[in-house]
Amino acid sequence: MHYTYVVFIKQILPKTLVLAFLLLVAKPVKAQAPKKHTSGEIFQKMEKLAFLGSALYIAAHPDDENTRLISFLANDKKATTTYLSLTRGDGGQNLIGPEISELLGVMRTQELLMARSVDNGKQMFTRANDFGYSKNAEETIKIWDTEKVKADVIWAIRKTRPDVIINRFDHRTSGETHGHHTASAQLSYELFEKAGDAKVHPEQLQYFKPWSPRRLFFNTSWWFYGSEEKFKKADKSALMSMDVGVYYPLLGKSNTEMAAESRSKHKCQGFGSTGTRGMQMEYLELLKGDMPPGKSDVFEGINTTWTRVKDGQIIKKMVDKLISKFDFKNPSTSVPALVQIYTEIQKTDDPYWKQIKTDEVKELIAACAGLYMEAKTNVHKITPGESVSLEIEVIHRLNSNIDIQNISGVGVTFDTSLNVKLISNEPFKWIKSVQIPDISHLTAPYWLTQKGSKGLYHVEDPILIGKPETPRELKAIFEFRVEGVNLSFEKDIVYKFNSPENGETYRPLEIVPPITVKLKEPVYIFSSEEPKDIKVTLHAWNKNQKGSLTIPLPEGWSLTPAFQDFNIIQKGESKDFTFTIKPSAKAEEITVNPVVSSGNQTYTSELIDINYDHIPFQTVLIPSETKLVRLNIKTNVNRVAYLSGAGDEIPSSLKQIGCNVDLIKADEISLEKLSQYNALVLGVRAYNTEENLKFKQQAIFEFVHQGGTVIVQYNTANGLVTKDLAPYPISISRNRVTVEDAEIRILNPGHSLLSYPNKISSADFEGWVQERGLYFAGEWDSQFLPILSCNDPGEKPQDGSLLVAKYGDGHYIYTGLSFFRQLPAGVSGAYRLFANLISLGNEVKP
Repeated sequence: MHYTYVVFIKQILPKTLVLAFLLLVAKPVKAQAPKKHTSGEIFQKMEKLAFLGSALYIAAHPDDENTRLISFLANDKKATTTYLSLTRGDGGQNLIGPEISELLGVMRTQELLMARSVDNGKQMFTRANDFGYSKNAEETIKIWDTEKVKADVIWAIRKTRPDVIINRFDHRTSGETHGHHTASAQLSYELFEKAGDAKVHPEQLQYFKPWSPRRLFFNTSWWFYGSEEKFKKADKSALMSMDVGVYYPLLGKSNTEMAAESRSKHKCQGFGSTGTRGMQMEYLELLKGDMPPGKSDVFEGINTTWTRVKDGQIIKKMVDKLISKFDFKNPSTSVPALVQIYTEIQKTDDPYWKQIKTDEVKELIAACAGLYMEAKTNVHKITPGESVSLEIEVIHRLNSNIDIQNISGVGVTFDTSLNVKLISNEPFKWIKSVQIPDISHLTAPYWLTQKGSKGLYHVEDPILIGKPETPRELKAIFEFRVEGVNLSFEKDIVYKFNSPENGETYRPLEIVPPITVKLKEPVYIFSSEEPKDIKVTLHAWNKNQKGSLTIPLPEGWSLTPAFQDFNIIQKGESKDFTFTIKPSAKAEEITVNPVVSSGNQTYTSELIDINYDHIPFQTVLIPSETKLVRLNIKTNVNRVAYLSGAGDEIPSSLKQIGCNVDLIKADEISLEKLSQYNALVLGVRAYNTEENLKFKQQAIFEFVHQGGTVIVQYNTANGLVTKDLAPYPISISRNRVTVEDAEIRILNPGHSLLSYPNKISSADFEGWVQERGLYFAGEWDSQFLPILSCNDPGEKPQDGSLLVAKYGDGHYIYTGLSFFRQLPAGVSGAYRLFANLISLGNEVKP
């Protein structure tokens, strides 16, 4: 799935602001309530204002990062700390919803940003795509467009100017962990010196100077030694160590408690973490550069004061005085000094620290003055050319000398001269109708606006590379005079409403097309030449939309009617249209895209909302498409019970092949309940997520014994709710086959799983996506019969992908084959094989 418009940041921002825009390191575009700082938090930010040191933490995925160390560096050391995640995690699984692939990447991006909002780190990415599990770094680097990913890592180093770089993974252990992990460390190790070489990627020098970090570390731990016991016994004399379990009395929590809160933002990966208190040691192995003499402070021996900046001694004295005189009961007394510091910072000639410290001191001025600024609308989604009511609120709640001089728009035209003196704790409000320009760009993640490759997102604009999000186009600029000095603040225009459940709620203001189109199902299976009705939904995001709708089809397929006219009067209204499609006589798979014609415009996009409480609301435009599969397939099953697993879309896929599927819950399982069905299917990781299943095993086994079929899809060995997974002993391994076209060898060709009701051949394993499977059975009782064998190149055969055991009159099946990816993707052979699984045993019934 890829997006259909291009963002041109250079058109959005004046050229004079481009460099400043680049130096805003991974600042998240938040659509949540503005943070209101306590006096304790303000004081910590003042201490951070005094520290001019930077650290870059590098790993491969969202959730790879060590939040304990990131939080420690950002909050105890007060360093500007950035996490560079090479990918956005598209290839993972989703434990809390149906989003996978690109949509999962959007979701995990937001989880990372929320994690950084807790631990006060910053966030960056490269263009590398998480294409799924990789067995070694060599495979990963081959699939990634390595030179471009290398360029992105160098870009990140030059942009963040780290004094120290810390790798999460060991660059010397290819093949021992996820290939993406090792590759991230190898790239960091290789590029440590190259980032400082002006001959390497000279095209970047128009934006950033070469930069040479001082030190490179590997953040080792017991995990890399095999066990905590082995790590305790290991010689650590060559390692530096630090206690990151420090307590922050101004915040009322330990660093490790803050880190656990940050870690727990990775909800879709099931990484909820319980905070700890007390000493917590972290260890670093020096890879390059000089070892700090005391082996306890990564910045020891590095000038991290204002004196590292030309003429910074004056600012150092001012900041030291600011900190010493801070009044916790009345932070506004610090505003005059902060304004003076702001003025001095503008005289510095170091663009990196000038921009970072300008942002920090402005945030402190607003916090100390109790200055609140907001630009909101009463609509969530708007279209280019549409008018919207904009409401402005400004207030300062402590005694400070502040005048508001002007409020203007970016991406939307309004400019209001005010010259109004703000009175303490009296809100200034202003409402104006503004028009969104016709040329406004539609909202979309910049890395998905053009089609990429398996290993790399396509991003042409270098200004965007590395940023976690697409910068919002619609903004309000607030211009003040504070203590006689002109200051401006930029705020995104947002949608704000009152939720009966959550109260004050913020969402991003989205720019969407006037019409979006959605096909009801992602896949339609045609098991014969009989036509099927296809439902298409049009949604009007602006009023008075009229035109025609059609679905272009290739030769051999037919559409009735050829097109349908529509006239949608009201904004927000949806209408359904039904087309009849007659399939081709031959077996084939095609992808179709509905086309809406309105005036002189065509629209082909679907709008998807991603709405979870722990991340900002996300609106994503993707091409509206459906896969039509003409498939010779049969099933011989009346009713199927399905217990959904994590992010499970298989039930709707089974309905496409004519199965009567009932969704059941674990607490509903009983022998009486199951006796109504031919088969029970348990979704992926059901035995990891459904606690009640441990009480239902006897009912499930008895259902099998009396003639039913049970299909258990993959689970992970860690976190099983019961060890008695099957009626016979079986263990789950971490074995997987990541090459999606790896050879499949049939071990038991005479088994009915491969012949009834569909004859399975090698052709049924063509066209699979991302992988063959994962978490195969490792060991099993002799009652189990392995059906298939496969392996990645150079590895030994894996026979645990599909096991079947006869138990009483029925059958128990365990499979690690990734049906959860194949069926929603419309892979023909996966449908045929799954139809055989649920039909097993029914061939002998009358």
